[in-house]
Amino acid sequence: MGMDYYGILDVDKNATDEELKRAYRKLAMKWHPDKNPNNKKEAEIKFKQISEAYEVLSDPQKRAIYDRYGESGLKGGMPPPDAGVASFFQTGDGPATFRFNPRNANNIFAEVFGCSSPFGGTGMGFSCGGRGTGMRGGSWVSRSFGGMFGSDMFGEGRHMNQGPRRKAPPIENTLFCSLEELYTGTTRKMKISREVTHASGRTFPVEEILNIEIHPGWKKGTKITFPEKGNQQPNVIAADIVFIIDEKPHGVFTRDGNDLVVTQKISVSEAEALTNYTIQLTTLDGRDLNIVIKNVIDADYEEVIIREGMPISKDPSMKGNLRIKFTDIVDARMESRN
Repeated sequence: MGMDYYGILDVDKNATDEELKRAYRKLAMKWHPDKNPNNKKEAEIKFKQISEAYEVLSDPQKRAIYDRYGESGLKGGMPPPDAGVASFFQTGDGPATFRFNPRNANNIFAEVFGCSSPFGGTGMGFSCGGRGTGMRGGSWVSRSFGGMFGSDMFGEGRHMNQGPRRKAPPIENTLFCSLEELYTGTTRKMKISREVTHASGRTFPVEEILNIEIHPGWKKGTKITFPEKGNQQPNVIAADIVFIIDEKPHGVFTRDGNDLVVTQKISVSEAEALTNYTIQLTTLDGRDLNIVIKNVIDADYEEVIIREGMPISKDPSMKGNLRIKFTDIVDARMESRN
């Protein structure tokens, strides 16, 4: 297996992107060589390991190969034939193989924090620019240290703060989901192709698998954003890829907010019958419902079954209602008169 990237970051194997970033920030701040002048050599080793672990686990393609084949498979160019991850570079006329060379640790730090070294070589204070905004979403950085830049640990990355970079506009895609998927929640896998720029300046085509977590109760228009997964270009921050939820039509149910609506056809004789009227429905999660209606039914009548609607996304244990409406009563009555 080689290095245990999950152990290095002290995260679970199911850690989310946000959990990985939090773990990286915490450990990178602790082991940055400029913060450890008395044990700089040990700190540099740990800092590089932390950076390599974050680089691999924060990238779906690298993480998938590492989870299956370990560090040796990741660095040895072993293509996973049945892993379902099309993440290989084509070199010459030979077979497609994955090429992983860990990036410079200081460049990774600069991308996450927005500066190359926040400690000024003294291990004191923290600042990444006078306005507290990093190159990539570093707006949480403290503004209280006067904007002092520290030393550049490896003599690289200083150019990364020279003026603002334009960000490419987001790439939006419609993601059609069935009512069943939006009721129970699911994970959809989406393969994307994009251009990645190597440190040498060369551009390579890469395919990645994005895992899209769809939560119970999500509605049409919900957006899922994968930051900076568009094509990489010089001096341009890669575009975000955005998936926008849309609902497929359903054969039985219509959604109305958090409610589900069923339209039931019923004849005038059934509507005026004194006996109980029973409706049989299969719910979106596969349960059978037998609904007995004891009231007199007319064209305006609506039977409401509490908490048999869609889950409420903020609290999936709560649900909307199931509403049953009736049609053809008037038409059937008119037909009986003709």
